[in-house]
Amino acid sequence: MPASASTPAAAPNIIFIFADDLGYGDLSSFGSTTIATPRIDSLARDGMRFTDFYSASPVCTPSRAGLLTGRYPSRMGIRHVFQADSVDGMPPAEITLAEQLRQVGYRTGLVGKWHLGHRDPYMPWNQGFDEFHGVPYSNDMGNFFFYHNRDIDWTPIDQRYLTQRYTRHALDFIQANRNGPFFLYLAHSMPHVPIYASPEFEGASAAGLYGDVVQELDWSTGQILDTLDALGIADNTVVVFSSDNGPWLMMRDQAGSAGPLRDGKGVTFEGGQRVPTLVRWPAGIAPGQVSSAPASMLDWFPTFSALAGVALPGDRVIDGQDLTARLGGGDAARSEGFYYLASFTTRAVAYRDGDWKLKLPRKGYPRFLDSLLRINMYSHDILLYNLADDPGERNNLAQDYPERVSAMRQQLEAFQAAIDAKDVRPLHMGGVGADRKGYSRVLVPLGITALLTLGLLALVGWGLYRGLRAGLRRWRRHSAVASG
Repeated sequence: MPASASTPAAAPNIIFIFADDLGYGDLSSFGSTTIATPRIDSLARDGMRFTDFYSASPVCTPSRAGLLTGRYPSRMGIRHVFQADSVDGMPPAEITLAEQLRQVGYRTGLVGKWHLGHRDPYMPWNQGFDEFHGVPYSNDMGNFFFYHNRDIDWTPIDQRYLTQRYTRHALDFIQANRNGPFFLYLAHSMPHVPIYASPEFEGASAAGLYGDVVQELDWSTGQILDTLDALGIADNTVVVFSSDNGPWLMMRDQAGSAGPLRDGKGVTFEGGQRVPTLVRWPAGIAPGQVSSAPASMLDWFPTFSALAGVALPGDRVIDGQDLTARLGGGDAARSEGFYYLASFTTRAVAYRDGDWKLKLPRKGYPRFLDSLLRINMYSHDILLYNLADDPGERNNLAQDYPERVSAMRQQLEAFQAAIDAKDVRPLHMGGVGADRKGYSRVLVPLGITALLTLGLLALVGWGLYRGLRAGLRRWRRHSAVASG
């Protein structure tokens, strides 16, 4: 580390700010010309900007699981998004960042969105968090209420003020724990749809309501930074800003931009998983650094553990790698590549090794479905890209480098074989279908009654139609006689 950025004797405070569905191109520091994000951008000015940083998944729940455990979500049986009627959650046997840091005296708090299981065994208070002020899952799901630890506020949430509400609780947590060390996980619900901005920010951006929402997140980040300055603890506080996955492009004007990257949320092209990531730590990171070497959300678990001085668990695989040397301006080399996991399965379908990315073939669909679902756009043969030259993944080099394709495919298959060998139980992430056997004694009579009712209505309708036609003919004959 540079002399001006030596590691402090005291363990740093850690604040991790997580946006939901924010695109790679939605910050000014990542190329946006219509959304102003000066406070978020200041993290890069005063610290480090990662150009090639990856979420653990292209969708929400597994991404959050990877962040909090440092492990690929497929190791936990997590493959997609927990629904409001899910029966499972992230396995309690997993060790979260909150549990890890609490071992060495950190006060831990979650403000915002959890989405790793809404039943009691899986909630934040059973996953290492001393405080929880927020919501159990996404803001488009039913029974959306605000929790204060284990107590539910039954007042309907006015989402126009949700970002402000999260910000107030985050500031309260920082104030109460200013003597540290503390770990604050601030997981915003925005800009996941439905999107809302408070009246103060409506119309503030040149990018419509979506831009207003992101600029309010920028305001929120500024409130955090100003509070750290006011309390005199900014120097030894690590602040990270990132997103759980890429933009939900199908939402059109209510979605963000992946910038130069291909596609967005839900897929393993770059736009689905490469996310804007910035970190500031004045005591440990020299200002104005840019890191272009690959890194991922999995890396924060070992990195924060190292900064806090707590050993990694020895009874499980930790997939992330310690970034402390890179934060200090040292060696940026990565000892192994990054695996992209497909949604709805626990399978790895792509692999990045240095500048190279291999993507396994995806089967096609009947062409006539394109006009309805546009799903063939994601069908392809085996793909090989040099991401340094082609971040938009336009030029498939698989035919030019068959040996590289073979070697990377073997690596990908070996990783998958290691996952499969553990016999991980895929979690139930939505409601389990009910057994309807025996309902025929109710459904059959109801069906017969419905058919008879429809038949009767059809007869009545036909009779009315015939009556109206007969009346119309009589009226015409009468009008003809009267005029003749």
